[in-house]
Amino acid sequence: MTKEKVQKNPFDRHPMLEQLSQLWRNKTAVVGLVIITVFILTAIFAPLLSPHDPLEVSLYDQIKPPVWHEKGTWKNILGTDDLGRDTLSRIIHGARVSMAVAIISVGIAFVFGVLLGSISGYYKGWVDSIIMRIMDIILAFPYLLLAIVVVAYLGPSLENAMMAIGITYIPRFARIVRGSVLEECEKDYVMAARSIGAKNWRILFLAILPNCMGPLIVQTTLSMASAILDAAALSFLGLGAQPPTPEWGGMIAMSRGLILRASWVMTFPGIAILLAVIGFNLLGDGLRDALDPRLRD
Repeated sequence: MTKEKVQKNPFDRHPMLEQLSQLWRNKTAVVGLVIITVFILTAIFAPLLSPHDPLEVSLYDQIKPPVWHEKGTWKNILGTDDLGRDTLSRIIHGARVSMAVAIISVGIAFVFGVLLGSISGYYKGWVDSIIMRIMDIILAFPYLLLAIVVVAYLGPSLENAMMAIGITYIPRFARIVRGSVLEECEKDYVMAARSIGAKNWRILFLAILPNCMGPLIVQTTLSMASAILDAAALSFLGLGAQPPTPEWGGMIAMSRGLILRASWVMTFPGIAILLAVIGFNLLGDGLRDALDPRLRD
């Protein structure tokens, strides 16, 4: 007898390709992805894109308006601040700080939140009660207020601000992972793995967690937008990046006294924060639509 060859239907696509196609069809998600890509590339190539040293002080060029030129050449396209530092150069280098804050702080929350949430949802019982009560205590405080308390205790600095933001975001990930793990634990493949004697850590981290990544990816993207806002708020209050580090929130704080005389000094950093947050939010909404089958067309 000859074996029948089973031909794969060429129109059947991998689920990941279908999700990418769904994401690409979402115009708002594409816009968000483009915005984020521009900021990431700006952060990576900041020394090449920056027309001036962001820390260079020039008393001769104090508070120059945007598109100020000298001898026919554009010198300060977005103007200068009260110390004569180029606003565009500081915004470009500020993208490095903001992207680093978003990645590191959300990375801290992701690692600890996934670990705690998965343990809580898998083992249940008293372990679940203790972990979730701790998460509830953290959630009882407003995110920014708790971050201020943590930074005030550790000391004002960019590193401590990232750590504080990461700590306040842990419950977001822990609760999402716990709910997903509880749902996955009732499925047949988990029971089958247990029946053949698979170790708990293999079941949890190699079988269950990969099936919980959809909501986590969406939450990660949306949390990055919140992290940029919270980092800017902490810097505005003097608890985040310290002068002369070019950070968008710090730039707004240092120029608040110039709002009537030189509004551009705080307007352009504010626009940068706005665009970065919008980009992450648009991408997060698009990922949610692509990864959740119930929201597909």
